[in-house]
Amino acid sequence: MSNDTTFAEPPHQILSHTTGASIAYHALAGASPGIVFMTGFMSDMTGSKALALESLARERGQAYLRFDYQGHGQSSGEFADGTIGLWAEDALAAFDELTEGPQIIVGSSMGGWMMLLTAVARPDRVAGLVGIAAAPDFTEDLLPNELSQEQLAEVEEKGFVIVPSEYEDDYTFTKALFDDGREHLVLRDEIPLDCPVRLLHGLNDTSVPWQTALTIKDKLRSDDIEITLIKDGDHRLSEEDDLARLTRTVTALIDGL
Repeated sequence: MSNDTTFAEPPHQILSHTTGASIAYHALAGASPGIVFMTGFMSDMTGSKALALESLARERGQAYLRFDYQGHGQSSGEFADGTIGLWAEDALAAFDELTEGPQIIVGSSMGGWMMLLTAVARPDRVAGLVGIAAAPDFTEDLLPNELSQEQLAEVEEKGFVIVPSEYEDDYTFTKALFDDGREHLVLRDEIPLDCPVRLLHGLNDTSVPWQTALTIKDKLRSDDIEITLIKDGDHRLSEEDDLARLTRTVTALIDGL
């Protein structure tokens, strides 16, 4: 669920987690509601979507936060040691410690799962959600169907499997990732959120089926949900037109509050 291209940028700041982990982040002070960007699996906060939203925040004078989970980007830890629960804790810690007041959370791919977990934990502070190829529950609903029986057997026997990726780095899927993922599923019951939600999904997404957006819509309690399906859109949705659509979506959400 990696979906961001990286760029050089200024030095980051560090949030010291209570567990001893170091969470790298960039933050802008500004008006409310703030914008928080949550990245995808094996992605980091230097991707084109994260930077496009930062440019939007600067232009509008909105508060903005982007960060790396443990084992991603500039944060401490090894990727293979990460789990959905661990990364959700990172997301919540960043949300609690580095933002104030109402926030619009933007979640890309796996970040859509982190977005929903964070929002459910802090519903009173979430003004809106924007999912980009959101992939909640992907360890349960997508990966077992994408991996071969041999690869799944390797996970059980060795504790992990390495799978070639169409992006920069190969994927590492661990048994802990699957086991822990089952403890954080969000699409099995109603998602008790009432904020406005916008979901962007490409019809040519080969990593996360566009029908996932419909499932998210059906599970959310909110009545204010809009889904945008992009005819030629891929999983990353990071082309120039995609970034413009994303910033328009976030702008409209802020202006409508």
